Amino acid sequence: MKSFVPVYVPVGVPTFHMESAGDQFTRSTALLRRIDDSFVCPDEMLLGVDQLRAFLEPLQPDLIVFQNLTFANAAYMSEVLRQFRCPILLWTLREPVIDGGRLRLNSLTGAYSAANALRSFGDRPFSYVFGAPEEERVASAIAACLKAARLKHDMAGLRMSAVGHTPQGFGFGRALDSELMHTFGVELEAIEARELIDRAKAYSDEECAEYLEKTRCATCGLDKTPTNNQLDHARLYKAYSDYVREHGIGALASRCWPDFFTAFGTPVCTVLSLLNDEGVAAACEADIYGALSMWIGMQLSHQPVFFGDPVSLDEGENTVTFWHCGAAACSLARHDTGAVVGVHPNRKIGPAMDFGCEAFPEATVFRIGREPDGSFRFFLLEGEALDKPKQFTGTSIVVRTENPCRDVVERSVKAGFEPHFVVIKGHHAAALEMLAEMFGFEVCKY
Repeated sequence: MKSFVPVYVPVGVPTFHMESAGDQFTRSTALLRRIDDSFVCPDEMLLGVDQLRAFLEPLQPDLIVFQNLTFANAAYMSEVLRQFRCPILLWTLREPVIDGGRLRLNSLTGAYSAANALRSFGDRPFSYVFGAPEEERVASAIAACLKAARLKHDMAGLRMSAVGHTPQGFGFGRALDSELMHTFGVELEAIEARELIDRAKAYSDEECAEYLEKTRCATCGLDKTPTNNQLDHARLYKAYSDYVREHGIGALASRCWPDFFTAFGTPVCTVLSLLNDEGVAAACEADIYGALSMWIGMQLSHQPVFFGDPVSLDEGENTVTFWHCGAAACSLARHDTGAVVGVHPNRKIGPAMDFGCEAFPEATVFRIGREPDGSFRFFLLEGEALDKPKQFTGTSIVVRTENPCRDVVERSVKAGFEPHFVVIKGHHAAALEMLAEMFGFEVCKY
């Protein structure tokens, strides 16, 4: 897969005030390279369509920051659209001086011309920012757009796996391989859960010893789990790890109940927990778009994310509790307890993770939602993960929402969102909104 290439396209015409335009060009180039030194920038302003064409000819951009240094007609943007289909950030400059004299740049009128060309091409969504290179909001918007474009680029190299089918009544988690490839560029392969179970059963205790030791080192209280379940967990952990490595899997959605209880006798929860800590986005209940949501959150935060159901709200604290049976990454556990091992809350079989998650001051709740007509939308919520102990058997995290929690719950239930969400460390709504723009998805911000 080729490296990600962001490109700066500063256009204009020589009939405006070139000294002001040149100053903006120098400062804009400096800002972009400070944000990411991989930006490809021209040596001079692009003051004609022929000059623009010559600059773009050898490039294969994955993001274009298109800036009107001065007014330029729609031919400039049309030339970009003729050659490329990558994401575009349209950047308008402030007029540097308002003194009753000459209009020095007229960047804003140029932006309207460029945006009208984008609209005329029909299917070309774009992002937009207005302001001078020194403005923090401009730098933040460019940085967010860069993150989103890099995510979109990297997603085209992602290989996912569906391990088994969703249980009855959990159809929201299903995805077609053609749909994932067409929409996101993601390759999806499938394997039956029994194939990994059969592989696990074939291993000897000696072959799985290192996986048992890795689990002991990452968790607390594994010794309370019956020995046969510890050994079977290690077999399953090796089976999943070997499969992930052999097939280059970056994210997976695994069936869990009832098969791993009835056909194997040991849950897969802790295996998924450990895979998440190893950088493989691993969702349970075979939720493919849940796993893709996890992968996106992990790319943005460079850390594991929490995957779970909204199960409780407290209007007094303005919080929503997210919970699941016990597959949260060990590194998310509270430091005072560590990653405690327990039993599955319904089946009473271990090992499954059983802890409350650590607090972090900035949190983003996210979900790729799929509408009945096949279109997609993003659920977005920002808040704070509080310092709370385990709320129920299993793993849990308590999020204080920026808006009234009851309103968040009522609106999102009425909107028909899927019941699985991811909680990401940090505030990432800006980048996720821009990613949604690049795909042409609706953003539902709560």
